Formats: sequence, structure tokens, C-alpha cells
Amino acid sequence: MTDPTPVHPAATKPQPSAREVDAFCMQYAPRAPGHSAVRDLYRLLCDVPEGPLEQRLQWVERWMQWLRERIPAHGLVDAAEPEISPADSRLALLVRVLEGEPAMRAAVTRLVAAVCEGCRGLTLFAQVGLPAGQGFFAEASDRFARTVLPAVPEPGKLSELLLRLFPHPDDAKWLARLPPARLAQLAALVGEPKPPEPAPAARVRADLMDALLLLAVQLAALGMAEDVRDRSPETAFRASPFLRLRMLCDSVLARDGAPDTLRDLSTCVADCRQVVASVSRHLEDRGVSVDLVYRLERIRRGLKRMEAIARVLGSPRGEARWREAMTLVSDLLRRAHEDRSVVELVKRNVRMLARKIIERAGHSGEHYITSTREGFHAMVHSAAGGGLVTAVAVANKTFLSGLLLAPFFTFMAVGLNYAAAFLLIQLLGFTLATKQPSVTAATLAGAVGEGARGERLASLVELIPRITRSQLAAFAGNLGVVAPTAVVFALGYQFLTGHGFMSPAKAQATVASLHPWKSGTLLFAAMTGVMLWMSSVAGGWLENFVVYRRLPEALAHHPMLRRLLGEERARRLADGFQHAASGLGANVALGFLLALGPVVGRFFGLTLDVRHVTFVLGSLALAGTSLGADVVLQPAFLWALAGMVLTGAINFGVSFSLALGVAARARDVPSREALPFLRAVLTHLARDPRSFVLPPKEPENDVLRVSAPPAN
Repeated sequence: MTDPTPVHPAATKPQPSAREVDAFCMQYAPRAPGHSAVRDLYRLLCDVPEGPLEQRLQWVERWMQWLRERIPAHGLVDAAEPEISPADSRLALLVRVLEGEPAMRAAVTRLVAAVCEGCRGLTLFAQVGLPAGQGFFAEASDRFARTVLPAVPEPGKLSELLLRLFPHPDDAKWLARLPPARLAQLAALVGEPKPPEPAPAARVRADLMDALLLLAVQLAALGMAEDVRDRSPETAFRASPFLRLRMLCDSVLARDGAPDTLRDLSTCVADCRQVVASVSRHLEDRGVSVDLVYRLERIRRGLKRMEAIARVLGSPRGEARWREAMTLVSDLLRRAHEDRSVVELVKRNVRMLARKIIERAGHSGEHYITSTREGFHAMVHSAAGGGLVTAVAVANKTFLSGLLLAPFFTFMAVGLNYAAAFLLIQLLGFTLATKQPSVTAATLAGAVGEGARGERLASLVELIPRITRSQLAAFAGNLGVVAPTAVVFALGYQFLTGHGFMSPAKAQATVASLHPWKSGTLLFAAMTGVMLWMSSVAGGWLENFVVYRRLPEALAHHPMLRRLLGEERARRLADGFQHAASGLGANVALGFLLALGPVVGRFFGLTLDVRHVTFVLGSLALAGTSLGADVVLQPAFLWALAGMVLTGAINFGVSFSLALGVAARARDVPSREALPFLRAVLTHLARDPRSFVLPPKEPENDVLRVSAPPAN
């Protein structure tokens, strides 16, 4: 085994001779005098430095390396000793040696006192895992800078020492498994130096007290911010528990952590947590921002840290205090490693924002799920209107793409064409089939994530057939109208002008570009599915922005609007704007995303395009009309039709899967429940396949029943 205690250049003490090592091993390990743990420990204890702080910290690192060796040290004296973990057995060996070697015990005691006196713990207890930044983006940039720039050594901070001793994230689990009883024994031996040496326990206790006070000041400032107070209207300003935090911490310091002061502090922390819960409940009505969610999480973690510190201060000396202390330190270590990760920050603080955006999309998704025969037929008719508008947009897009414009102006023209078509579909109350998956998936995730497991299963089994047949109705309405409309338009154009809307070369290129295997159609369809999902997120974000900034209230009370329209009409305009915000954001975003794909491809020299099933069928109809009826039955055209069918399936599958995955994650739906849900749905499909395609013969009594689908 490699010796874990190399001689450092700063060490001036001579190394023990082989005879001295053998004598030590025979005394403390008579059953295994050659055991490496005993020999390494003797060399380590003989080399306790008396010099500068850095030399002492290096010795602590070497001691931690010895303690973390996987070779256990039990059964060295008595074969009947119970088998324990390697770390516990080595701690027991260290305790036994220090009890029998007063000189070594005195040297280690002086080292512990010097390290505790030279290293301050305020940053560790009050800042590690609780970033001091006031916002998400400031903290993210700070973490990124700390990741790419070299760290400045700070040997005078316990936070630095903690990461030096435990450089890997998994070390927190090992630290949490250390036995508190054994640590209490060790602390009793080396934690009480003789005067005038400073007492390590007093030094650490003072740092804990200071951390409480610093946390109270920081959390009071965060908890009394305006946007937090606006979302907790039931709490009066003077009655806010955040105002009491500082005074109670002053009392804890003044009375050295007396039990009654710690109880009062615990009550105040609980009251602060209730205020945070109230703010979270009002997020749905008032909207959320990334920075607000970040600060709420900062407050929660700060309150939790104050409770952990109070438990350490209030515990009796010995094993109970060490148990609380190791819980705190292992959590500090885990948080310290998380503090280095920008990804962890994003995952933790965007989660609630994602949930609120998904919930807003889910509210829209409920309107796209039909329950009755009347609703099913209304969905088909609404989708037929969407197909009619889409056919016009396809013709416009074909015309615009043929113009010799700069890429930017082509992008703007095509994007405006798409966006105008989608907005017109929304304004007229029509439906576009490919817009449904992203919003209905959020509704599905809501059904999966709420209620008891049995209730969730029953809700899912009822909801899946409704989503499926509603989606099929929308596809039937869109595709059943877009192709005939495009054909009629192309024939009318040919009758009026004497030539086809598409040139033969352009029509043949369109057909060839939709072949499922000989072109990038499948890849482009998947990319379009991602864009469809992104547009739904954009719609949810815009609605959240409108609510957070209280734009409807501002419009309803705008002086100029009131003079022009009157109070009642201004209020109706504000209500309509809030109702249409999600669709407005989604439609405009989707329009420009679809136009952006080819432009980005040309910018990077790549062949990129988009494949939206409704636009694909419209383009095929225009191309087929220009080429003639004979070409429609040729293999190339039939392959293009197959590409259109696959495009629709991929558009639906990708957007629905992304939306469902994000929504389920935002709602904390456990992945282990996926298999029971899938089994229940397949059972229902085998028992009643008709319900997945056609509406029920009798109306269903359900909250999702609609008389007609809403605006897209």
C-alpha cells in the first residue's frame, strides 16, 4: 500500500525509526502489528506541525486521507470486536492512541485550536449554498466566472478548508455517515486546550451566532422587497415576521443561545415560511419572474439554514450536538459543490417558472379536448376553417419564396405571412391541428400530477381517448380542406393567367424535396415539432409576462383609451388582450420560427428547412395541379404523400413528447408511474378502441366538455 503521509518540505521533525514504529504497532495493534493503518497513523502523529497555518492545514489534509482509506482497522486488539465501517474503525483507533499518548494528544489539541482560531466560519455557515446575489442572472454570471477563472486561495476560511478536504460531490454522503458518538469522543480529547489557547468550540459557536445574525439581515431585506409584499397581502407591513428576525437574533446573541430565545427564533422562522408560502400561492394570479422565484428559493434555504444552526446551538454537548453538526456540515458540503454549477442553478430556479408557464398552456389545452359528439363535430368544422386559411398562406409562401429578396427580407416576409395566417386562424376561432399537442400535453400532465394515484389513473384513462380523437378531428378538418382549396386556387390561377402557379421545375423540386428517404423531410419534421413546442412555451411566457406586469389593468385604466373607447370598452379590451396573450405569443413565435429555419441553414451553409404537415399537403396540392393528374399517380408523388403522412406523425410526436416531458417534470410527476399509466391506457384501448377515434354516442358529464373549440 502507498504511504499516504509523504514528508512535506515544511516538516522539520525527524521521522520515527523502524524500531519505534514496531513498538507502537505492538502496543496498539498486537493482533496485526504490520497493519498499514497503525503504521501510517504513528508517522502522522509524529509529524504534527507547529508552524504557519498553511502547514497545519496540509497536515489536516493528510489526516483526512488516512481516515478515508478503505482498509478497516478493527480487530487489532480483540478478535471479538464487532465489524464496523472503515472510517469508524480508524476513528476508534485514533481515539485509543490519543488516550494512551498524552504528548501526541497535546500536539493535536494545539493544532486543532490553531486551525479553528485561524479559520473563520462565517462564510461557511452564512454564505455557502446561499448565494448573496439578489437575482438569478447575476448569480449565474458569477458562477460562470468562478468556473472558468482560477480560484483565489483563501486559507483563512473554513469554507475553503471544507472543499480542500472533500473535493468531490459524493464526499457529502461519506461525511454524513461518520458516527457522531465517535466524533464526540475525539472532540472531548482534543477540543479542550489549556489556557491561554483558544477553545475551538467557543470559536465555532461564535461563528454560528454571527451567521444567524447575518442571515437574519439578508432574509429580512429579501422578504420585505416590494414584489414579495405585493404577493402576501394578508400580512401587514409592521406584522411581517421578517422584521422580527433581526431582533430575535440579537436576543440569541445577547443570551448566548438560551433555549427560550432559540424557541422564539424557531417560531419566527416558521412564520416567515408561511409568508413565503402565501407568496407562492399568489404567483398564479400575479405572474412570476425568474428573479422572483430565485429570491423565494433563497429565502427558503436561508430559513432552513437558520433552523439547522439553531438546532446545533440548542443541542446538549456530546453526541447530540455532533449529530446536528454533522447534518449541517454534510449539507454545507453538498451545497458548496452545487454552488459551482450553473446547470444546477438553472434547474432549481427555472422549475417553478416552467410550471407556471406550462399551467397557462394547460389552461388553453383544456379547450382543445372535446367530450361530446357536438364538440367533436365543432372541432372538425373549426379545423376546416383553419385549413382554408392555411391554403392561402401556402400560396403566399410559395410566391414570396420565388422573389429575389435578400435573406433578411425573405425571412421577414415569410415570417409575417405565417404569423398573419396563424393570427387570423385565432381571430376567426379556427383550429390548427399541429398547435394542439403542446397545450394538450400540459393538460395531460396536470391530470397525471394531481390527486391520489387511483384518481390519476382514472383521469388519465378518460383523458387520453379525448385527446386522441380531438387531435384526429383537427387533422381531418385541416387536411380535408387545405388540399381541395389549394387545387381550386391553382386551377383558378391557371385559368386566369394561362400558366401554372408553379413552374414544372419548381413543382418537381417540391415533390422531390418531400421524399421520406431521399431528402431531409423526417429530420425537418422533427425540427418543426420542436418549433411547435417552443411556440407554446413562448405563448405561456407572454401570458405570464402580461400578468406579472399587470398590463390588462394598465390598459383598462389608461386615460387615452378611456377617452377614446370609454371605461367599459377599455375594460373589455384589456380582458380580451389578457385572454388572447397566450395565442398571440404562440402564433407570432411559431410564424417567425418557421421562417427562421431556412435562413439559419443558409447562414451556416446547411440545407435546413421546415416541414409542417398542413403546409406540406398544401404545397403538394399546388405542385400536383401544376404537373397534371397523371403525375399524381407516379411513385415519386406517392412517396411525397407518404412523407406528408410521416411529417404529421413526427410533428405531433415530437411536440407532444417535449411538452409532456417538460410539464411532467415541472409538476414533479414521478417517472416510475409511467408504466402503470401506459398499461391502463393500453387496456382501455383494447377494450374500447372506438373511443380513441370517434366521440361517444351519449354526452359525457365532465368538466372538459365544450360546445365548440376556442380560437387557436
